[in-house]
Amino acid sequence: METHVLDRLIAEWLARAHPVPDQVRAEWSSQGVALLPLGRRFAAVRLSGVLVYAALDSDDPGVVAEALAERLRGPVIHDNRAAVSTYYALIQWHAGLVWDYNRSAPCLRDDTYLGVPRIDRREPPGTYWVVPPRYDGDLCRPQAVRDLVDAGHRQLIQQTLV
Repeated sequence: METHVLDRLIAEWLARAHPVPDQVRAEWSSQGVALLPLGRRFAAVRLSGVLVYAALDSDDPGVVAEALAERLRGPVIHDNRAAVSTYYALIQWHAGLVWDYNRSAPCLRDDTYLGVPRIDRREPPGTYWVVPPRYDGDLCRPQAVRDLVDAGHRQLIQQTLV
């Protein structure tokens, strides 16, 4: 399947997470990012850049993108607009019901909106896909996200002991 056709299918899948998909398309067209409600089609785990960089032992954008793609095998959004870099790993909405890392890597779902970039926004500035979805319905495995959080915690503890 051609890339532009696949990207269109993925964009439609994302837009249908909103009760008014046309609003999403309009926001993508005018702003490059649309606010999508979480908890209906997917949830998002908020990962601080500090935690991600510790888990991957790098803050190099290319290394981080490659490692996240390999380890999480699903879509990840990077928001670097604030002073603190933040990543959002998209997971199944129901995984948030039993998510046990809410203090350090909260799972955002019901009553939360996430800024989701247009499918072709794959580099800074602003919010972009560090790992874009590969197909409609593509999501990170919750256990892979847990493993990344655990690795980051272990590394951060090691750094404080040194």
